[in-house]
Amino acid sequence: MKTILICDDDVHIRGLVKGLLSKEGFKILAADNGAAAFELLQKEMCDLAIVDVMMPIMDGYLLTSKIRKLYDIPVILLTAKSQIEDKEKGFESGTDDYLIKPFEPKELIFRVNALLRRYGNSNEANVNLGSLYINKKRYEVKINNKTFILPLKEFELLSFLAAHPNQVFTRSHLIEKLWGLEFEGDDRTVDVHIKRLRERFSDIADDFSIKTIRGVGYSLEAENA
Repeated sequence: MKTILICDDDVHIRGLVKGLLSKEGFKILAADNGAAAFELLQKEMCDLAIVDVMMPIMDGYLLTSKIRKLYDIPVILLTAKSQIEDKEKGFESGTDDYLIKPFEPKELIFRVNALLRRYGNSNEANVNLGSLYINKKRYEVKINNKTFILPLKEFELLSFLAAHPNQVFTRSHLIEKLWGLEFEGDDRTVDVHIKRLRERFSDIADDFSIKTIRGVGYSLEAENA
């Protein structure tokens, strides 16, 4: 049974989400603020977290950032805000998906199941490209034998580009492939994740790099491809 952590200071939202997901067969842990949710994570394994943005004590952005540093689980942010700046801040903190309140119950269930499916997919072949080795079963990236654990979307993006070296992909193609047709964000989401990958690896890997192809999109260029 998969365990899902719900963190929202609105008792009605917590009750709604708990009821929906319990009926789907999930075990639910619930907290009314980010600090309490983080304590629960330290005590019990979770497979996914649903986190509200605006909360007392510790907001959703900070909680998501702390989860990213210590736990390898997907995160869905719930928010009443729809401005692109808020979405960008959410993705920069490490969230995997974004859902605007009020939301349709079926959409929440769809997004939870979709994330868990993508996160749990361990049947794809690993990638070995020069100094870069990607273990898709363990969600690990190794460069020169140093291991990195990335947020899910960064891992999926790097894995996809590395599996198709020296090929150019448009932002819309990457959105469709990795976020799905139902994704309501825009192309800047890809830019944010590319920027984070470059910041992680530009100084430690010299045989591959993610290039911007002006007016088109991105390509992972590798010497040994």
